Amino acid sequence: MENKKGKLGSRLAGSEAFLSVAASLICIVIGLLLGLVVLAIINAEHAFGDGLMVILQSGFKSPRNMGTVLANAAPLIMTGLSVGFAFKTGLFNIGAAGQYTLGAFGALYCAIVLQWPWYLCLLAAMLFGALWGALPGIFKAYLNINEVITAIMFNWIGLYMVNDIMYGKGKSPMYDLASTKTYSLRKAAPQAMIPSLGMSELFGKLQSVTIAIFIAIFFAIIVYIILNKTAFGYELRACGFNKNAARYAGINEKRNIILTLAIGGALAGLGASLLYQTGYEQWQCTYSSVPSMGFNGIAAAFLGGLSPIGSIFASFFIQHITSGGAYVDKSLYCSQISDLITAIIIYMCGFVLFLKTAMNNSAARREERQRLAAESADTAPEAAPASESEQGAGTAPAQAPADSEKGGEAQ
Repeated sequence: MENKKGKLGSRLAGSEAFLSVAASLICIVIGLLLGLVVLAIINAEHAFGDGLMVILQSGFKSPRNMGTVLANAAPLIMTGLSVGFAFKTGLFNIGAAGQYTLGAFGALYCAIVLQWPWYLCLLAAMLFGALWGALPGIFKAYLNINEVITAIMFNWIGLYMVNDIMYGKGKSPMYDLASTKTYSLRKAAPQAMIPSLGMSELFGKLQSVTIAIFIAIFFAIIVYIILNKTAFGYELRACGFNKNAARYAGINEKRNIILTLAIGGALAGLGASLLYQTGYEQWQCTYSSVPSMGFNGIAAAFLGGLSPIGSIFASFFIQHITSGGAYVDKSLYCSQISDLITAIIIYMCGFVLFLKTAMNNSAARREERQRLAAESADTAPEAAPASESEQGAGTAPAQAPADSEKGGEAQ
């Protein structure tokens, strides 16, 4: 019975899901403890009750706070999927921020200028994001230029290009001179607003809470099915594991590289539309840095163990921490302290893969020791009878001379 329990525990400790969850939880705890240390250094008296606990609890204090978390979690899920999908196939899509930017442009242009309905605007955002994601894929596939370098460059190219088009020297049909932002969709394009279907009533009548969160969860499930249950996903993962072996097996490596980054771009672009088409905010045409949602998607992907389903829970947690940090008392801590604590926790998310690998290696060594111990235990009983037979075989000849001597005396 104990042996069975040991084998079950060993099997559980070595499972992919268990290692991912354990590594993520360890990183979260370490991140929170480091954040508490920083709060204590600044103001030790209020570090726990008025600092860390406010960050952890504020997201649940009211329906509107929870609605804010949901509204921001939807795009974060999508950027996390964008990064995780590419990483599963051996690529690092650091260009999710640029693809997110192009997706925002596609959605807002089709909504305000073309007056398309909300679902067509979602598709337009995916198309713009996919095209922007495919460009680094083409450079990688045909010129062997590292996708990280080209993706970072396209992040900034996309940002300034979108800002220039949306601003249009102050004459763009998308630009509101009064607010220096794009026009509010609620007034300029109400048909492009993602429907709420009663969600806003559940969360303090917060109008930005829509079915966007369900759309994001739906796409997370679709990505999981594609990667784990289809031949196409198997080809993509095979290229990620060993591209030379995949090429030898007849898999079109170049096509898969381009498709992977294009799909990742489509997911990031959809994430932008799930934020801007809820009316949560408008595009600021004076942005001087790429949207942080794209880079936060990297943290969501790693904290989720590079699993599409794990990215859902990781995105909720990261957004919960980010939203809760805004409620820290500014008289006790500076306004940037919430960003600092959030940054520490997000930074620790990068160690999930490292911890997961270390735990996996530890589990493998433990299984190897148990296997060797079981083999030695099985061979020990077999060795004892063999030694007894050998002993019996050795004493028989020794008795023979004695018998012959007795026979000689009788004669």
